[in-house]
Amino acid sequence: MILAYKGIKINYNTLGKGTPIVFLHGFLENSTMWDETMHLLSNQYYCISIDLLGHGDTECLGYIHAMEDMAIAVKAVLNHLEIRNVTLVGHSMGGYAALAFVDLFPSLVLGLALLNSTSFPDTKERKENRTRAIDIVKKNPNAYTSMAIANLFAEENRSKFVKEIAGIKNQAAKTSLQGIISALEGMKIRKDRSLILKHLKIPKVIFAGKQDPVLEYVQNLKESELCKTNLIAFNGGHMSYIENKKEFLSELQIFLETISIE
Repeated sequence: MILAYKGIKINYNTLGKGTPIVFLHGFLENSTMWDETMHLLSNQYYCISIDLLGHGDTECLGYIHAMEDMAIAVKAVLNHLEIRNVTLVGHSMGGYAALAFVDLFPSLVLGLALLNSTSFPDTKERKENRTRAIDIVKKNPNAYTSMAIANLFAEENRSKFVKEIAGIKNQAAKTSLQGIISALEGMKIRKDRSLILKHLKIPKVIFAGKQDPVLEYVQNLKESELCKTNLIAFNGGHMSYIENKKEFLSELQIFLETISIE
């Protein structure tokens, strides 16, 4: 489905009935990553997946897509659907956008699940890596996306999930050059929202991969303690919804059952 928004089109999908859950994908991904999850949960929940700015079939809004921009676009979809209270589930960059949503619209959020994501900002080294990535993607976007996707999986899983990696690469290749750069710029400048996460009084959880090549597991442990947030760890990399599919879906269902409907 398409929503007209500030002169661009936002693509979103809905499935099921019940308490609303918003699923937000990661960098170079799109809303289709949630298809299986939404199908599984649709008998109990009203599932909504949204292509974030510059990804999937959602167009670019500018040269920098700050996480706040993405959160406000999500809010526009919810306004269109006349939904007030939601639970947010965000993978990687989608988690950053979800945290920005919580920051901007705290009264609307009933629960928050961060999947292979963090409330911490980019380190200096990480910002420098994103700047280098922008230079690379300007020269050869397809080579960049292909390399970036494979590197998200734990090393021992890259041969196990060849088919899945190829599928994600195909989806990532459809992301426009501007969409890639705008997201990298937006992630680079995102705020430290660890205090936001710490003081949240709603159900919250971090799902992490012990062999995540993007987010160090030791940082997940530190964040869990600092932000008083339950941490559920899987033996895998940055793509827990693929590498640890059964365990993730089971733990997500258990988490969702803790959320009270207002």
